[in-house]
Amino acid sequence: MDWRIFALGSAVFAALTAVFGKIGVSEINSNLATLIRTFVILLVTAALITYRSEWQRPEVWSGKSVLFLVLSGIATGLSWLCYYRALQLGPASKVAPIDKLSVVFVMIFALLFLGESLTWKTALGALFISAGAVFMAI
Repeated sequence: MDWRIFALGSAVFAALTAVFGKIGVSEINSNLATLIRTFVILLVTAALITYRSEWQRPEVWSGKSVLFLVLSGIATGLSWLCYYRALQLGPASKVAPIDKLSVVFVMIFALLFLGESLTWKTALGALFISAGAVFMAI
């Protein structure tokens, strides 16, 4: 299956995350809401891995992969904590566009750390995303 289908699925589920999350944090502390969400993700992912027989023994894990997955997990957790607090305090229609500035940060970090190229189209897209996020947030 093409990666674009999964990327589109990610966008749709991210949109639902904002809407469902906004409702969810209306009566629960945002940090507790993040913990509940994380627990659900753990259960769903474990069920998927079990269903697809994708469990691997820890001996085959590379130290580098584990280190960067731990760092990614820390970044994800901090992102979620910030996101749910922002949803608790502000309107989802303004929080989500600012959150999507992550696309611009990914472009910058991919250029700096992954050696990905920056084309004029990518730079222009980043500029449009940034302008759109700012425009929607004010």
